[in-house]
Amino acid sequence: MDEARRDRNRGHHGCDHVFFIGFLGAGKTTVARNLGNMFHRSFVDVDHMVERDLHASVAHIFETRGEQAFRVAETRSLESLRRRRSLLVSCGGGIIESEHNAVLMHEMGSVVFLDGTLEDSLRQIRRPEKRPDLGDLAHARELYAHRRPLYEAACDYRVIISGKTFEQVAYDVGELLWERGLL
Repeated sequence: MDEARRDRNRGHHGCDHVFFIGFLGAGKTTVARNLGNMFHRSFVDVDHMVERDLHASVAHIFETRGEQAFRVAETRSLESLRRRRSLLVSCGGGIIESEHNAVLMHEMGSVVFLDGTLEDSLRQIRRPEKRPDLGDLAHARELYAHRRPLYEAACDYRVIISGKTFEQVAYDVGELLWERGLL
């Protein structure tokens, strides 16, 4: 992590959240839940927050209201986390599409990129119909290539997930965050 980002992370305006970013199927929700259980810390899933707010599944929101409506609700859900403390936050794969969202996450805490290949992600996605922005394989490759540099630019920490179980990833992330005083 560079010095400028480290300095920026010292003033989180009272929040000390840890945000998990990464491509679809990277295990963000599973890792946040596992760490929450291991460290007795609350976790939230931004996609689930949007679903509760709009009373519909992510797939249904994309289909009936469009991706832009989903992204607006996603940012609103992210902003609502300012009122809370010490959360482990699983973010949707496209949250970094908005530079404003990256700024919000850094204002409220630290950002961990669960970094794997497209193949790692595709192997984990059991219900592709619930991933409306995934599309076919060609679109998935294009989306991954587009988002990867955004994840890299937005993260404070990167944890490689390739060849690991979600439990192993949770332990790796837990160790990293514990060493940095973030858990």
